[in-house]
Amino acid sequence: MTKDVMISIRGLQFMEDHEEDDIETVQQGEYFFRNGSHFLLFDEYMEGFREPVKNVLRFKEGELTLTRRGLLHAQMIFSAGKKNLSSYQTPFGTIMIGLDTGRVECRVKEQEIRLEVDYALEADYQYVADCHIVVEARQRGIAAVNL
Repeated sequence: MTKDVMISIRGLQFMEDHEEDDIETVQQGEYFFRNGSHFLLFDEYMEGFREPVKNVLRFKEGELTLTRRGLLHAQMIFSAGKKNLSSYQTPFGTIMIGLDTGRVECRVKEQEIRLEVDYALEADYQYVADCHIVVEARQRGIAAVNL
């Protein structure tokens, strides 16, 4: 995989009241592999703010760590079969979030990467939703393929 990649992140939340919330973003980013872990780096701009949020996804089989710096500040660890707590700082205040991760699956191919994560989300120790995230990265100029 080359350094320059397109990164697609799709998140789906299933709430207790049977509502679904589906969010997708596509960003240009960078990929590299170091010390047994894969890394995806990308900036994200939030509506109404000029400062980007710097994101780093570090992953290997069974574990994903999302580090966010800037307007949002957090380190979220998704580790299969474990529950992790994290402080999530926003411009409007800080929230304690819980990530009770069921599955983290990585598929790495020569020109494509696919991550899938299933977890239960808590905010300030209260259940919010069951969530499913799909992260796909591919070399720039390569069409999307089902991984």
